[in-house]
Amino acid sequence: MVVNKRTKSLSHGRPPRAQVQERMSSQQSRTIIRTHHRLQKEHAAAIRKGDVETAERVSESIEKNGGLKVYQAASKQGQSKDRGGDSSRVLVEWLQQAKLLGPKASHSEEGSGGHVAPYRLLEVGALSTTNEISQYPQTIHVTRIDLNSQGPGIQKQDFMERPLPTTSADQFDIVSLSLVLNYVPDPVGRGEMLKRIAQFLRKLEAPHSGTKPVLPALFFVLPLPCVENSRYLDEELLLRIMTNLGFDLTNNKATAKLCYYLFTSTGEGNGAKTGKKSVRHGSGMNNFCIVVE
Repeated sequence: MVVNKRTKSLSHGRPPRAQVQERMSSQQSRTIIRTHHRLQKEHAAAIRKGDVETAERVSESIEKNGGLKVYQAASKQGQSKDRGGDSSRVLVEWLQQAKLLGPKASHSEEGSGGHVAPYRLLEVGALSTTNEISQYPQTIHVTRIDLNSQGPGIQKQDFMERPLPTTSADQFDIVSLSLVLNYVPDPVGRGEMLKRIAQFLRKLEAPHSGTKPVLPALFFVLPLPCVENSRYLDEELLLRIMTNLGFDLTNNKATAKLCYYLFTSTGEGNGAKTGKKSVRHGSGMNNFCIVVE
Protein backbone atom coordinates (compact mmCIF):
# COMPACT_ATOMS: atom_id res chain seq x y z
CA MET A 1 0.00 0.00 0.00
CA VAL A 2 1.35 3.43 -1.00
CA VAL A 3 0.76 6.12 1.61
CA ASN A 4 0.82 9.82 0.75
CA LYS A 5 2.38 11.69 3.65
CA ARG A 6 1.09 15.09 2.60
CA THR A 7 -2.43 15.97 3.66
CA LYS A 8 -4.02 17.45 0.54
CA SER A 9 -7.49 17.98 1.96
CA LEU A 10 -9.15 18.37 5.31
CA SER A 11 -11.32 15.34 4.66
CA HIS A 12 -8.22 13.13 4.59
CA GLY A 13 -8.09 13.26 8.34
CA ARG A 14 -11.77 13.51 9.11
CA PRO A 15 -13.39 10.58 10.93
CA PRO A 16 -16.67 8.71 10.37
CA ARG A 17 -19.97 10.36 11.25
CA ALA A 18 -22.62 9.21 13.71
CA GLN A 19 -25.93 10.29 15.20
CA VAL A 20 -25.94 13.49 17.23
CA GLN A 21 -27.01 13.90 20.83
CA GLU A 22 -29.09 17.08 20.97
CA ARG A 23 -27.93 18.40 24.33
CA MET A 24 -24.99 17.52 26.54
CA SER A 25 -23.33 18.89 29.65
CA SER A 26 -20.21 21.05 29.38
CA GLN A 27 -18.19 18.18 30.85
CA GLN A 28 -19.55 15.79 28.23
CA SER A 29 -18.77 18.18 25.38
CA ARG A 30 -15.20 18.73 26.63
CA THR A 31 -14.64 14.99 26.96
CA ILE A 32 -15.97 14.35 23.45
CA ILE A 33 -13.75 17.05 21.93
CA ARG A 34 -10.59 15.89 23.73
CA THR A 35 -11.14 12.21 22.95
CA HIS A 36 -11.99 12.98 19.35
CA HIS A 37 -8.80 14.99 18.81
CA ARG A 38 -6.66 12.30 20.43
CA LEU A 39 -8.15 9.53 18.30
CA GLN A 40 -8.01 11.63 15.16
CA LYS A 41 -4.27 12.22 15.67
CA GLU A 42 -3.71 8.51 16.26
CA HIS A 43 -5.61 7.76 13.05
CA ALA A 44 -3.54 10.25 11.05
CA ALA A 45 -0.30 8.83 12.48
CA ALA A 46 -1.30 5.30 11.47
CA ILE A 47 -2.15 6.48 7.95
CA ARG A 48 1.25 8.15 7.60
CA LYS A 49 2.99 4.94 8.66
CA GLY A 50 0.89 2.82 6.34
CA ASP A 51 -0.45 0.84 9.32
CA VAL A 52 -3.83 -0.12 7.89
CA GLU A 53 -4.80 -2.39 10.79
CA THR A 54 -4.24 0.31 13.43
CA ALA A 55 -5.94 2.96 11.27
CA GLU A 56 -9.05 0.79 10.96
CA ARG A 57 -9.08 0.04 14.68
CA VAL A 58 -8.80 3.73 15.58
CA SER A 59 -11.45 4.58 13.00
CA GLU A 60 -13.81 2.15 14.75
CA SER A 61 -13.04 3.84 18.08
CA ILE A 62 -13.82 7.24 16.57
CA GLU A 63 -17.16 5.94 15.33
CA LYS A 64 -18.00 4.49 18.74
CA ASN A 65 -17.15 7.86 20.30
CA GLY A 66 -19.73 9.55 18.07
CA GLY A 67 -17.83 10.50 14.94
CA LEU A 68 -17.75 13.86 13.21
CA LYS A 69 -21.37 14.87 13.84
CA VAL A 70 -21.13 14.39 17.60
CA TYR A 71 -17.79 16.23 17.66
CA GLN A 72 -19.33 19.14 15.74
CA ALA A 73 -22.37 19.15 18.03
CA ALA A 74 -20.04 19.40 21.04
CA SER A 75 -18.08 22.21 19.37
CA LYS A 76 -21.24 24.06 18.37
CA GLN A 77 -22.65 23.76 21.87
CA GLY A 78 -19.41 25.15 23.27
CA GLN A 79 -19.92 28.21 21.06
CA SER A 80 -23.51 28.78 22.20
CA LYS A 81 -24.32 32.03 23.96
CA ASP A 82 -25.20 30.33 27.22
CA ARG A 83 -21.73 28.81 27.29
CA GLY A 84 -20.00 32.12 26.50
CA GLY A 85 -18.72 30.90 23.14
CA ASP A 86 -18.77 32.23 19.55
CA SER A 87 -15.27 33.35 18.63
CA SER A 88 -16.67 35.73 15.99
CA ARG A 89 -17.52 38.13 18.80
CA VAL A 90 -13.84 38.99 18.97
CA LEU A 91 -13.75 39.61 15.22
CA VAL A 92 -16.74 41.93 15.55
CA GLU A 93 -15.01 43.80 18.36
CA TRP A 94 -11.88 44.35 16.29
CA LEU A 95 -13.78 45.39 13.16
CA GLN A 96 -15.76 47.87 15.24
CA GLN A 97 -12.52 49.31 16.61
CA ALA A 98 -11.35 49.76 13.01
CA LYS A 99 -14.68 51.44 12.17
CA LEU A 100 -15.42 48.87 9.48
CA LEU A 101 -18.79 47.66 10.77
CA GLY A 102 -22.12 49.35 10.36
CA PRO A 103 -25.01 48.93 12.79
CA LYS A 104 -26.33 45.51 13.72
CA ALA A 105 -29.29 44.51 11.59
CA SER A 106 -32.78 44.61 13.03
CA HIS A 107 -34.99 41.52 12.72
CA SER A 108 -36.83 43.15 9.83
CA GLU A 109 -33.57 43.74 7.95
CA GLU A 110 -32.14 40.25 8.39
CA GLY A 111 -32.32 38.33 5.15
CA SER A 112 -33.62 41.32 3.19
CA GLY A 113 -32.52 41.33 -0.41
CA GLY A 114 -31.35 44.07 -2.72
CA HIS A 115 -28.52 45.41 -0.58
CA VAL A 116 -24.91 44.63 -1.52
CA ALA A 117 -22.63 44.56 1.51
CA PRO A 118 -19.29 46.32 0.95
CA TYR A 119 -17.23 43.48 2.45
CA ARG A 120 -17.14 39.73 1.90
CA LEU A 121 -16.11 37.10 4.46
CA LEU A 122 -15.31 33.42 3.93
CA GLU A 123 -15.93 31.45 7.11
CA VAL A 124 -14.08 28.13 6.98
CA GLY A 125 -15.40 25.48 9.35
CA ALA A 126 -18.68 27.33 9.92
CA LEU A 127 -20.94 25.85 12.60
CA SER A 128 -23.72 28.42 12.73
CA THR A 129 -25.54 30.94 10.57
CA THR A 130 -26.51 33.04 13.60
CA ASN A 131 -23.14 33.82 15.19
CA GLU A 132 -22.23 37.41 16.02
CA ILE A 133 -20.57 38.29 12.71
CA SER A 134 -23.76 37.20 10.94
CA GLN A 135 -25.68 40.03 12.61
CA TYR A 136 -24.14 42.64 10.28
CA PRO A 137 -25.46 41.73 6.81
CA GLN A 138 -25.55 45.38 5.75
CA THR A 139 -21.76 45.50 6.08
CA ILE A 140 -20.48 41.94 5.59
CA HIS A 141 -21.73 39.18 3.33
CA VAL A 142 -20.72 35.82 4.82
CA THR A 143 -19.98 32.71 2.76
CA ARG A 144 -19.92 29.68 5.06
CA ILE A 145 -18.30 26.33 4.29
CA ASP A 146 -17.65 23.17 6.29
CA LEU A 147 -16.85 19.53 5.61
CA ASN A 148 -20.15 18.50 7.18
CA SER A 149 -22.79 21.18 6.77
CA GLN A 150 -24.82 21.87 9.91
CA GLY A 151 -27.80 23.04 7.87
CA PRO A 152 -29.05 25.57 5.29
CA GLY A 153 -26.68 28.46 4.76
CA ILE A 154 -23.51 26.38 5.20
CA GLN A 155 -22.05 24.89 2.05
CA LYS A 156 -20.56 21.40 2.34
CA GLN A 157 -17.04 21.91 1.07
CA ASP A 158 -13.41 21.13 1.85
CA PHE A 159 -11.47 24.41 1.83
CA MET A 160 -8.40 22.65 0.42
CA GLU A 161 -10.50 21.59 -2.57
CA ARG A 162 -12.33 24.89 -3.06
CA PRO A 163 -11.47 26.24 -6.54
CA LEU A 164 -8.94 29.04 -6.44
CA PRO A 165 -10.33 32.48 -7.33
CA THR A 166 -9.87 33.52 -10.94
CA THR A 167 -11.05 37.12 -10.48
CA SER A 168 -11.25 39.60 -7.61
CA ALA A 169 -15.00 38.98 -7.53
CA ASP A 170 -14.24 35.47 -6.26
CA GLN A 171 -11.99 36.76 -3.48
CA PHE A 172 -12.81 37.97 0.01
CA ASP A 173 -11.96 40.83 2.34
CA ILE A 174 -11.75 38.50 5.34
CA VAL A 175 -11.14 34.79 5.79
CA SER A 176 -12.12 33.34 9.17
CA LEU A 177 -10.12 30.29 10.27
CA SER A 178 -11.43 29.69 13.77
CA LEU A 179 -10.48 26.41 15.44
CA VAL A 180 -9.82 24.79 12.06
CA LEU A 181 -6.04 24.58 11.63
CA ASN A 182 -5.68 22.51 14.80
CA TYR A 183 -8.02 19.96 13.24
CA VAL A 184 -5.66 19.34 10.29
CA PRO A 185 -3.71 16.25 11.42
CA ASP A 186 -0.52 16.81 9.43
CA PRO A 187 1.96 19.67 10.13
CA VAL A 188 2.68 20.08 6.41
CA GLY A 189 -1.04 20.20 5.70
CA ARG A 190 -1.39 23.05 8.19
CA GLY A 191 1.32 24.98 6.37
CA GLU A 192 -0.36 24.34 3.03
CA MET A 193 -3.65 25.66 4.38
CA LEU A 194 -2.06 28.89 5.58
CA LYS A 195 -0.29 29.33 2.24
CA ARG A 196 -3.59 28.88 0.41
CA ILE A 197 -5.43 31.52 2.48
CA ALA A 198 -3.68 34.45 0.81
CA GLN A 199 -4.98 33.44 -2.62
CA PHE A 200 -8.55 33.92 -1.42
CA LEU A 201 -7.96 37.45 -0.12
CA ARG A 202 -8.30 40.58 -2.20
CA LYS A 203 -5.25 42.73 -2.87
CA LEU A 204 -4.24 45.28 -0.27
CA GLU A 205 -5.51 48.73 -1.19
CA ALA A 206 -3.43 51.83 -0.63
CA PRO A 207 -4.15 53.02 2.95
CA HIS A 208 -5.46 56.45 3.78
CA SER A 209 -2.81 58.86 4.98
CA GLY A 210 -1.64 58.05 8.50
CA THR A 211 -3.77 54.92 8.89
CA LYS A 212 -2.73 51.29 9.06
CA PRO A 213 -4.82 49.03 6.80
CA VAL A 214 -6.81 46.22 8.39
CA LEU A 215 -8.26 44.57 5.29
CA PRO A 216 -7.77 42.17 3.61
CA ALA A 217 -7.52 40.11 6.78
CA LEU A 218 -7.26 36.65 8.26
CA PHE A 219 -9.11 36.03 11.52
CA PHE A 220 -7.25 33.13 13.10
CA VAL A 221 -8.13 31.24 16.28
CA LEU A 222 -6.28 28.34 17.93
CA PRO A 223 -6.62 26.50 21.22
CA LEU A 224 -4.19 28.21 23.60
CA PRO A 225 -2.13 25.03 24.26
CA CYS A 226 -1.17 24.94 20.55
CA VAL A 227 0.90 28.07 21.15
CA GLU A 228 1.56 28.08 24.88
CA ASN A 229 2.28 24.41 25.53
CA SER A 230 3.79 22.97 22.35
CA ARG A 231 7.31 21.62 21.93
CA TYR A 232 7.42 22.90 18.36
CA LEU A 233 5.47 26.17 18.30
CA ASP A 234 5.35 29.34 20.36
CA GLU A 235 3.88 32.73 19.54
CA GLU A 236 7.20 34.12 18.32
CA LEU A 237 7.53 31.33 15.78
CA LEU A 238 3.87 31.57 14.77
CA LEU A 239 4.21 35.30 14.05
CA ARG A 240 7.39 34.66 12.08
CA ILE A 241 5.63 32.03 9.98
CA MET A 242 2.78 34.46 9.27
CA THR A 243 5.22 37.25 8.34
CA ASN A 244 6.96 34.87 5.93
CA LEU A 245 3.59 34.14 4.35
CA GLY A 246 2.83 37.85 3.90
CA PHE A 247 0.70 38.64 6.96
CA ASP A 248 1.13 41.49 9.44
CA LEU A 249 -0.31 41.20 12.94
CA THR A 250 -3.07 43.76 13.58
CA ASN A 251 -4.72 42.49 16.78
CA ASN A 252 -4.31 39.60 19.18
CA LYS A 253 -5.63 38.44 22.54
CA ALA A 254 -5.68 35.29 24.65
CA THR A 255 -8.21 33.83 27.04
CA ALA A 256 -7.91 30.86 29.37
CA LYS A 257 -8.57 28.47 26.45
CA LEU A 258 -8.06 30.27 23.15
CA CYS A 259 -5.72 32.64 21.35
CA TYR A 260 -7.11 35.05 18.74
CA TYR A 261 -5.27 36.85 15.94
CA LEU A 262 -6.18 39.30 13.21
CA PHE A 263 -3.62 39.47 10.41
CA THR A 264 -3.59 41.89 7.49
CA SER A 265 -2.54 40.30 4.21
CA THR A 266 0.24 42.35 2.59
CA GLY A 267 0.88 40.06 -0.36
CA GLU A 268 4.60 40.35 0.39
CA GLY A 269 5.57 36.90 1.61
CA ASN A 270 9.23 35.96 1.32
CA GLY A 271 8.75 32.26 0.61
CA ALA A 272 10.81 31.18 3.62
CA LYS A 273 10.35 27.59 4.76
CA THR A 274 9.71 26.46 8.32
CA GLY A 275 10.64 22.99 9.51
CA LYS A 276 9.86 21.04 12.65
CA LYS A 277 12.25 22.15 15.38
CA SER A 278 11.96 22.14 19.16
CA VAL A 279 11.39 25.61 20.64
CA ARG A 280 10.89 24.62 24.28
CA HIS A 281 11.42 21.64 26.52
CA GLY A 282 9.50 20.14 29.41
CA SER A 283 7.13 17.39 30.43
CA GLY A 284 3.43 17.36 29.61
CA MET A 285 3.78 19.32 26.36
CA ASN A 286 1.92 18.61 23.12
CA ASN A 287 3.40 18.14 19.66
CA PHE A 288 1.38 20.72 17.72
CA CYS A 289 3.48 21.98 14.82
CA ILE A 290 3.22 23.96 11.58
CA VAL A 291 5.59 23.07 8.74
CA VAL A 292 5.85 25.32 5.68
CA GLU A 293 7.56 23.76 2.67
